[in-house]
Amino acid sequence: MTGAEPVLRRAGDRGWLVECAGARPADVATAIRQRPWASGLRDVVPAATTVLVVADARDGMEPLAAELRAVLAEVGARAGRPAPGRTVVIPVRYEGADLAAVAERVGLAPREIARLHTGAEHSVGFFGFAPGFAYLDGVPERLRLPRLASPRPRVAAGVVAIAGNQTVVYPGGTPGGWHQIGVTAERLWDVRAEPPNRLAIGDRIVFEAVAS
Repeated sequence: MTGAEPVLRRAGDRGWLVECAGARPADVATAIRQRPWASGLRDVVPAATTVLVVADARDGMEPLAAELRAVLAEVGARAGRPAPGRTVVIPVRYEGADLAAVAERVGLAPREIARLHTGAEHSVGFFGFAPGFAYLDGVPERLRLPRLASPRPRVAAGVVAIAGNQTVVYPGGTPGGWHQIGVTAERLWDVRAEPPNRLAIGDRIVFEAVAS
């Protein structure tokens, strides 16, 4: 691994906070969960640049740190290779409320926005903000925009929106300051389902343009 190296910091008496540096937190979290010793962990929580690892017991924190460093070395050695995971196809109607504004801002036609977005490699990086709110990495550089200055107070389920290098499919009922470029009829978060979340860390997401 080149550049900045990952750093481990203590997080309470049972946790390590891994600052992933050049490694993708989703890849680190997936690799940790695949280890036999992961059965002794209470939680593994990836975020934008870190992974929080919480053990069941306070004993053995230094050996755990050694295991985590071995995982980080392995993930760094295979950097750039596709991570294993499911592929989830999400059909999208590219007719979002902000599509025209995004097209004007980046100097592309709306159909080019759809082409770039569907042609990119997306994956589930982490969850946060609200139940079912998955941050999907992989927005092409040409489409990367900061969030809206004034978020909407409520966004409906199925709205597909972008900000920075990420896409989100809104679970519904939350505020939202991302640029809405499309909508899908797929339900990715359903409290009546088991499990309620259709997506998982590391899943590869394929957005597919469909007609209205």
